[in-house]
Amino acid sequence: MQSKNPVFSRSQSAGWGSQTPTPQQLQNMYDSPSYAPPAQPAYRAMTIDDVVVRGFMTLGTLVVAAAASWYLDVPEAVAIGSAIVALVLGLIASFTMSTNPLLILSYAAFQGVFLGAVSSVFDAQINGIVVQAVLATAMAFAGTLAVYTLRIIRVTPKLVKYVVAAAVAALGLVLVNLIAGFFVEGGLGLRDGGLLAIVFSVAMILLGCFFLLLDFDSVEQGVKQGAPEKFAWQCAFGLTLSLVWIYIEMLRLISYFTSSD
Repeated sequence: MQSKNPVFSRSQSAGWGSQTPTPQQLQNMYDSPSYAPPAQPAYRAMTIDDVVVRGFMTLGTLVVAAAASWYLDVPEAVAIGSAIVALVLGLIASFTMSTNPLLILSYAAFQGVFLGAVSSVFDAQINGIVVQAVLATAMAFAGTLAVYTLRIIRVTPKLVKYVVAAAVAALGLVLVNLIAGFFVEGGLGLRDGGLLAIVFSVAMILLGCFFLLLDFDSVEQGVKQGAPEKFAWQCAFGLTLSLVWIYIEMLRLISYFTSSD
């Protein structure tokens, strides 16, 4: 009796070579990729359109709240309370890098109430100043966007440090001016309509434009790096914050020149 090959017997029992592959099966094995494709991210990446839509939603909420505040002629206490709430919500959204739509839209609503009251006061003193400030803010936005798009000023880590340092210094000066105002009329003269006040407002507007540059860079880098779609809310918040900054300073600056006339 002829003995069986033990290797062959083991292969048969394990199922090896139990069936010879057909030419079509061999071709399919050859055509199949030798590696598994990378897993797709669990979220949709942010796009420029996402930022635009969220930006319109945030600014739209702010404008509607401002119009309602102006039309209803809210009391001064309500305007100040709204400003405080907006400040708290803005600080939370900034330091936590929040992408919560409710938080950001709530900030826009309370900030809008405050802006509506402030705009009403300025317009009562100087007719048409609000329209001028809005147009000036839009021009500042368009000009800054052109500067960023043409790469006239490039956003670098060093520039970011300078802008943040300048903002801290500016806010420090505002605080010192406010405290000095309790002891000396006009404080340091940063808001009394004089030459120093004009220079300071121009500097603050330029600082707001530099923050817009940082906002544009944040949007571009977020899109390039595939940031989650929800990050568009933080980008919209940053843009709104910078535009509010510029608008308020535009109101002050225009009022200085109009008052001097």
